[in-house]
Amino acid sequence: MLVIRLRRMGSKKRPFFRIVVTDSRTARDSSFVEVLGHYNPRSNPETLKIDRARLEHWLKAGAVASDTVRTLVDRAPETPEAATATASAAVPPAALSAGVSAKADGSPESELPAS
Repeated sequence: MLVIRLRRMGSKKRPFFRIVVTDSRTARDSSFVEVLGHYNPRSNPETLKIDRARLEHWLKAGAVASDTVRTLVDRAPETPEAATATASAAVPPAALSAGVSAKADGSPESELPAS
């Protein structure tokens, strides 16, 4: 069975980890199928880089993520491209094309004068 787990790298007392796909029977630091990313808990702030497309591929192929990898992926921010796509989806495209601007509270501004 294939698993997605951390592989310890670095020197003594200075660990960093690679996120790898490997067979569940192999040792923690032995051979692997593919490197999906890396995690450095010692940097400030800690860094986590994951190829999410490959992660989804392996999860669909039947690989099981370890508890630690699952936790890291859940608390890691999405890629910047996904964040900008979500932010632009908050404003409806019809409002942008009609030239109607929105107030900070989300309600559209009226172009009619107040009476």
